[in-house]
Amino acid sequence: MESIVRPGSLGDILFRCQIISEDDIRAALDEQQASGCRFGEALVKQGVVTQEDIDWALSNQLNIPYVRLKPAMVDPGAVALVPAPLARQHNLIPLIATGDEISIVIADPLNTAAIAAVEKAAGCPVSVSVGLLREIREMQEIFYGPPEESDTLGFQSPAFPAGALSAINHDPTGAKFVDYLLLFVVQQKLSSLSLQPLGDGIAVVCRRGGVGREVGRLSPTHYPEVVMRVKKLARLAGGEFTAKGTFAFGWKGRTIPFQVALLRGEGGDYLTFRMRVDTAFPDSVADMGLSEATAARFAELAAAGRGMVVVGAREEEMRGRLMELYLQESDTAGKTVIMVGSGPPQGGRRFPRVPVPAGTEVGAVVMAALEHDPDILVLEDVADGKVFAAACRAAQRGSLVVAGLGCGDGAGALQQLITFRDRHLLTPAHLRGIIVCAGVRTLCPDCRTAVPSPPDEAEPSFRSAGCNSCGQTGYGGTRFLMDVIVFDQGLRERFETARDGGDVIAHLREHGWRGIAEDGRALAAQGGISREDFMASLLS
Repeated sequence: MESIVRPGSLGDILFRCQIISEDDIRAALDEQQASGCRFGEALVKQGVVTQEDIDWALSNQLNIPYVRLKPAMVDPGAVALVPAPLARQHNLIPLIATGDEISIVIADPLNTAAIAAVEKAAGCPVSVSVGLLREIREMQEIFYGPPEESDTLGFQSPAFPAGALSAINHDPTGAKFVDYLLLFVVQQKLSSLSLQPLGDGIAVVCRRGGVGREVGRLSPTHYPEVVMRVKKLARLAGGEFTAKGTFAFGWKGRTIPFQVALLRGEGGDYLTFRMRVDTAFPDSVADMGLSEATAARFAELAAAGRGMVVVGAREEEMRGRLMELYLQESDTAGKTVIMVGSGPPQGGRRFPRVPVPAGTEVGAVVMAALEHDPDILVLEDVADGKVFAAACRAAQRGSLVVAGLGCGDGAGALQQLITFRDRHLLTPAHLRGIIVCAGVRTLCPDCRTAVPSPPDEAEPSFRSAGCNSCGQTGYGGTRFLMDVIVFDQGLRERFETARDGGDVIAHLREHGWRGIAEDGRALAAQGGISREDFMASLLS
């Protein structure tokens, strides 16, 4: 059992209480790996346990009381200390006030912003218990009465027509609100749309071409319902500080994939929506459409036998695919390759993968892997200083280290490396090169048209209105651009004295180097991509 889940975990608690079996745990772990959902959500999805079982186990795990609510348990005096809008916003109900403390029952015991808000409102410390959401809402109806805005969602916006606003506000579940927001993203060709809790309201902020503007405000009363709906759609983890998921939006008989990112904030969860153009990552460097010079630099780094090659991309999945592409282009025949981290499923050639156990430092796993004399050691994320230091030690011992970093271009990767240099974690002599990939949505060729350029732009601009060929999205797919930097002696010397990544990039450009920025501008001038989408890919 200890080899499956760690002691004290949710699975361990349910197993010890004979609610689930080891086979249930294995099946839930497989589902968690496949879909990215939380362990408890996987168990509920498989029908092994109920949500009540998960809530009880969570309270046990966190050593927080679990309460089944009844009206007789709720003290009206405690209810009077917490305003109804605050209680509804955070899905909680005051239970009892004794001495200098107030006890509350809350659906999400990890919501520290809610606890802080109750402390401020009641003027005293708060003790927390876990309860069922439906029972909490029943108590809210009994002791606070129906919400003042029960018949309206409370959304206001000059960007939406009156008919749309009426439909949105007469659906307190938030379903139509979410649908109209997604439709707005599609029709306006937005790079993103965010819901930002601001205390007294939820700001709806859209971005296009790297410029953001507020287009509306939502009352906080029903925002929990909106968040819950989005979490359900995208199968987002309920209690995590940050999460990311995907879901499909149907419009005019078409299915448009979306990505949503969640960030827990004070006053509620931040949500950001982006259209996702599903395009398979290229199978080979030849399919990337790289220039001859960039492809040659990639091949040179793929032939590196030792040292460190940094591989970067903003999205973890793309970074994993890029690492696989690098290994595919490298000569791994007869070599020992060890990959540290969970990462996306491997395609093509498979190599031993070592996941990092919870509570274990990655650096310790790296040093343990070196005992097996790997020729190539792949580390999916070396952003942490301790992990990067372990990667450098592996490179010093003669292994080729493929080190992952979250960055959008070569300058971003160089900036992180300069930070490690200034912390004396990096020996530039072991740095072989950098490969960074960025994806940008291509315009649909069937509905692409030229539009007037801004006064300060000499090159033409293009946009696409959407048509049947592209499912009304205006996009045809994704083009992958690369910054590939090979470190020779001259570049190492420049790197050692550079103030930031921009200094190194400027040095490279003086010697004819081209990368993501140059290739993106050329594509925009040709109408392959829009300038707004290209700028958004660099800034997001």
